[in-house]
Amino acid sequence: MKNLLEINCDLGEGVQNEALLFPLIDTASIACGGHYGDDQTISNSINLALAHQKKAGSHPSYPDKKNFGRKTMAITDKDLKKSLLIQILKFEQLAEKVGLPMEHIKFHGALYNDAATIPELADSLTDFIANHFHHIPIFTSPHSQLEKYAIEKGLNLRREVFGDRRYGNNYQLIPRSEIGSLLISETEISVQVEKLISKGCVRSNSGKLLPLKADTVCFHGDNPGITLFLPSIRRRLWA
Repeated sequence: MKNLLEINCDLGEGVQNEALLFPLIDTASIACGGHYGDDQTISNSINLALAHQKKAGSHPSYPDKKNFGRKTMAITDKDLKKSLLIQILKFEQLAEKVGLPMEHIKFHGALYNDAATIPELADSLTDFIANHFHHIPIFTSPHSQLEKYAIEKGLNLRREVFGDRRYGNNYQLIPRSEIGSLLISETEISVQVEKLISKGCVRSNSGKLLPLKADTVCFHGDNPGITLFLPSIRRRLWA
C-alpha cells in the first residue's frame, strides 16, 4: 500500500516560477526575512497560497542574507532566538491579515542541518518552540537531534524527507558543496520518491537503504529542474 506523503516546498525565496509551483504542492514553507525576504515577498507568497487554497508555514533561519542562511553562523543563543521570534511573528502577522493560519514552522538551511546534529542547539530550539509556539507543528528530519528533543518535550512534529537531496549513511543530507548533493533530473528524483512512497526508505550516496518514517516530502523551490520534474511526479505518483 502506498504511503502518499504531503508535498511541501520551500518558497518565498525569490524564484521566478513560484506561481507555477503552488498548484503542485500541499503546503509551503515561506522565507520570512532571515535568509531572504521582506514584508512584500512574504505577502506575495502568502497570497499565492491563499489563492490556490494551500497551507503555509514560516521558514526562519540564521539571520544571514549574505550567505542565504546556508552557512553555520556564530551567534549567541539569545540573539538567535530573538531573530527567530521576529521572523516567525512577521510571517504570522502577515498571514493573519488575510486569514491564513501559520500551519507549521520549518528551520532553513544551515540552521536546519545544525539542529539535526548538534544536541545543544536542538535542545535550545525545541525550548524556544515550546515556549512561544507549542501548538504549531515543527518539521524535523528523521533520526535527528531535533526530532529527539521534539518528542521528549511533547511537541507537535512532522517528519520531513527530501525528494531532491542526496543522503549520507547517517540520515543527514550530503552538503550542497558536494557534487550530486542536489538531484535535478526527473529520473533520479522519481527513483528516490518512489522508494519513499512504496518502501519507506531512501538510498544513501553509498547505496545503503535507510528505512525511515516520514509525513511530508520536500522539493526545493530553487531547484533548477523543479518546473520540469514536479508536474510529472505529482501526476504519476500522487494521482
